[in-house]
Amino acid sequence: MNKLNDILAYNEEFVANGEFEKYLTGRFPDKKMVIVTCMDTRLTELLPKALNLRNGDAKIIKNAGAIVTQPFGNIMRSILIALYELGANEVIVIGHHECGMTGLNSDVVIEHMLEKGVTQETINTLRNSGMHLERWLTGFDNVHDSVERSVGIIKNHPLLPASTPVHGLIIHPETGKLDLVVNGYESDN
Repeated sequence: MNKLNDILAYNEEFVANGEFEKYLTGRFPDKKMVIVTCMDTRLTELLPKALNLRNGDAKIIKNAGAIVTQPFGNIMRSILIALYELGANEVIVIGHHECGMTGLNSDVVIEHMLEKGVTQETINTLRNSGMHLERWLTGFDNVHDSVERSVGIIKNHPLLPASTPVHGLIIHPETGKLDLVVNGYESDN
């Protein structure tokens, strides 16, 4: 059986047995927060437990590296929707130690793309159209600086509701220990 069929078979039993009932909650976050964090698999269960979050407590946005790269991208739009439409009133950016985006080399990523069938012509077309492919595929050198940069992009956004606390944390992916980078209650908003 393939992965999709495994998922669908399990899901059929999950629904039939009413296992979903213990996860029922509303669409508005009970703790009124939106979290931007990394998609790292080590954080899937660890992060909510380390933050004392239950299903329904927070809006959690995940991407590679917990990076907000631009003020008008999808991550920032999701943050603003959570703040304006879904009841959140503060933001937490949570990076993590040992992140795969640390030192990510765009040339290596592009080489892997070519190995998996993306053509050099496609790469060249993107580059020639003004796409800064190497910059887009670059990670960061230091998770602390990356969290600070993401917090800064959010805090300085012209559409951020006034006095919204924007915090920055780093979590250890093995122990769940949190390190404070930016305390949004003490920062100028």
